[in-house]
Amino acid sequence: MAGFHRREIAISRTLPRTVPAPRLLDAYDDGDWVALVFEDIPGRLPAQPWQPDELEHALAAVTDLTQALTPSPMDERLLGRPRLGGWTTLANATATAATSAASERAAAGREELAVISPWAARHLDELAALEERAAPALTGRTLLHGDLYPFNIMLYGRRVFVVDWPHAWVGAAHGDLVTLLSGVSLSGLDPQPIAERHPLTRGLDAAQIDAVLVAHSGFLLRTATSAGPKTDHRLVDMMVALGLASLRWLSTRRGRSLLG
Repeated sequence: MAGFHRREIAISRTLPRTVPAPRLLDAYDDGDWVALVFEDIPGRLPAQPWQPDELEHALAAVTDLTQALTPSPMDERLLGRPRLGGWTTLANATATAATSAASERAAAGREELAVISPWAARHLDELAALEERAAPALTGRTLLHGDLYPFNIMLYGRRVFVVDWPHAWVGAAHGDLVTLLSGVSLSGLDPQPIAERHPLTRGLDAAQIDAVLVAHSGFLLRTATSAGPKTDHRLVDMMVALGLASLRWLSTRRGRSLLG
C-alpha cells in the first residue's frame, strides 16, 4: 500500500489547479509509513443506482478532466503500467506455470472463470487475441484517473470532484469515460446511446472503445479469479460485477462475434 500512496503523492502534486480534485496539503514518508493530507471536500457519493442528473454531471466532469489533463502534466515514464489486461494471462496460465503449484493455481483460475462467466471461458482465446491487438488504441497523451467509478466521485451540488488518484496512467482521452460507462448497466442503463452522444466517444472508431473494454474487463476478471481466500469478498464481488458489465457491453457491441 505504501507504493500506492507514494504514487498518489507524486500524481497529486502534478495535477493542475483546474482539475476538480482535492488539493494535497501535506505528505509524510519516513520510508516505512506514508501519510497524505488532503483538503476536505464537502459532498457525498453519487446515488446508486445512478440518477440521470448526477450521471450527466459526472459525464461532463470527465470531459473537463480530459481538457485539463491533455497533454499529461506528468511524465509517463514516472507512472507504472496501467491496470489493464488479463485475458492473455488467463489463456496462457497453465502452459506458462513454472511449478506444479503454479499450474494448479492457474487451472483453478480458469475453473473460476468458467463459473463466473461461462461465455468468457468459451471465448477466452478470442478475448486474448483481441487484447493483444488493443495496445495501439489505448495510447494517447491524456493523464487518466484509471479507476473512475462512483466510489471515487464526490458530488457537491452541481460540482463534481474526483478523488483517489494512485492508478493514473497516460493514454487515450476516452479511457476514463469508457471505464465509467462500463458500469452504468448495473443501474439499468444502456451505455451505448450515452457513448454515441458523448463528445469523447462520439464518432470514435469502434475498435478504440472495444480496446478499453477488453483490457478493462480482463483486468477485473483475471484479478477476481486469482483472489485468495483472505481477500475481502466484497471487493471480489465488485470486480466481478464490473468486469461482467464491461464484458456484456463489449459482446453486445461486437454482435457476440468478438473477432468479426
